[in-house]
Amino acid sequence: MATTPLPATSDEHDDRRAADRAVLSPISPSEAGEVLTIQRAAFVSEALIYGSVDMPPLTQTLAELEAELRAAQGWVARVDGRLVGAIRVREEDGLLLVGRIAIAPDQQGEGIGQMLLDAAERASSAEEAELFTGSLSEANIRLYERCGYVETERVETGDGIQEIYFRKKLRAAR
Repeated sequence: MATTPLPATSDEHDDRRAADRAVLSPISPSEAGEVLTIQRAAFVSEALIYGSVDMPPLTQTLAELEAELRAAQGWVARVDGRLVGAIRVREEDGLLLVGRIAIAPDQQGEGIGQMLLDAAERASSAEEAELFTGSLSEANIRLYERCGYVETERVETGDGIQEIYFRKKLRAAR
């Protein structure tokens, strides 16, 4: 699950992908401030795509996130001690519901999202995983498809945009 990064000397540039240097750990309510910072930074690009900052990842308060983290499962990714990504999940009736995946903007495209999804899936006892994104979020759609998720449904939101739901089989039914 977690990888132990090799230390780089101070005069040596470490050009390995962030995912190769990342250390994963279970998410904790004590990390709420860092998670909220990453979440807001990550979702600014989504707000630009959709033309609105009125979205839960940007309007969620620290108190709301702390309460959510007390009840949620999930993972954080750190590179050189810096929190660079987070994922929140919960299980219901054999289904792993994947919540917000947030990756620091300067770390997007470095494999952190895929690493977090993989950790959440491996830690789950669910038979399937489900997540969703907006129809304009092309990078998210590519990530989910690359990770083996298959589109199952599109829901119109009334503004010409759709929520796209994806599922992935994690293990055989018991």
